[in-house]
Amino acid sequence: MSILFYLAIIILAGMIMARVLDKVKLPNVTGYLIAGLIIGPSILGIVPKEITDKLSIVSDVALAFIAYSIGSELNLAHLKRMSKGIVLITFLQALMAMLFIALTMILIFKQPFSFGLILGSIGAATAPAATLMVIRQYDAKGPVVDTLIPVVAMDDAVCIMAFGVSTSIVATLLNNAGSVSLTSLIILPIVEIFGALALGLIMGILIIPISKRVKGEDELLSIIIAIIFATAAISLRFNLSSLLSCMMVGATLTNITPNNKKVFTTVDKFTPAIYVAFFTIAGVELNLSMLKSVGMIGFAYILSRVIGKVYGSYLGAKISHAPDTIRKYLGFTLIPQAGVAIGLSIVAQNVLPDSYGAKIRTIVLAATFIYELFGPLITKKALVGAGEIKSI
Repeated sequence: MSILFYLAIIILAGMIMARVLDKVKLPNVTGYLIAGLIIGPSILGIVPKEITDKLSIVSDVALAFIAYSIGSELNLAHLKRMSKGIVLITFLQALMAMLFIALTMILIFKQPFSFGLILGSIGAATAPAATLMVIRQYDAKGPVVDTLIPVVAMDDAVCIMAFGVSTSIVATLLNNAGSVSLTSLIILPIVEIFGALALGLIMGILIIPISKRVKGEDELLSIIIAIIFATAAISLRFNLSSLLSCMMVGATLTNITPNNKKVFTTVDKFTPAIYVAFFTIAGVELNLSMLKSVGMIGFAYILSRVIGKVYGSYLGAKISHAPDTIRKYLGFTLIPQAGVAIGLSIVAQNVLPDSYGAKIRTIVLAATFIYELFGPLITKKALVGAGEIKSI
């Protein structure tokens, strides 16, 4: 059967399951993952494993546009208007989650340093969609919500930067096993990171004059797609982080031409089906048989990430003299995790040896189910406790 047939099945199954789970107020991404699990080799086998191996381009495209979208939120003028406390909380909650996960994996479960570092950096990500859905649904208002919204807006950017640094360090360690010098451990990752950022800057600047000459949104969309594809391809060719470079394209555009919203809104015409396919394929590739082998490690990942988020938020709020409600409740609103984490787990498979890459993928996908099922509920309870949801 043609690969296009299976791709059609994947997209339709994801959309149908998302619509079904919407009836019980679960996020769309949960529906996509469950649909993929059901039609994948672990249950019904409608989509065989060899087919998903041929769909890696869907992941590459989805990740490039996810990163581009995150970059569009990094407007320096907006960031400068934020209080230093919010910036501090954002960095501390992300980095503490990363630290707690990495130390748990390395010290308690005796996993390799590379495994702990990569999994920790993935754990820094927070899914804003589920959290913002709760805020809108219950019309929550107050200091916790006012802090939460900018934190989740910046969180994924911090996560991608942390992941970029981590993968560069790990790649250096693995490629130079037995002969790693301190110089190579520091210089090579810096070169790769700044190379990715420089490429994104150049490609973003390239879009600006072209976007002013195109006729209509269809041409603009075609140009942006071509530039993002080229950015991702060049990054992969020269072993740079395609996530960082594509994020930099978006950041360049939003800072140099902040009023040119079309360079971002037109992309929304192209990405919905890509995202549905991407998350559903992730569910297809979830290996249920591996869940037993990662059971305790998976539970430890979930728990250590929550502890890191809660403690990091508390520490940042305390240092910045934020109100007590922010110290007590903000961390619990940062539990949901989905799209970016799933995407990074796919990239991790290309960095780590096969067994460890597959283990990280399984841990993150299983954790996503848990986080997306219980994260919104915990967020609601935290906002009720903070007194920012007045009626239920």
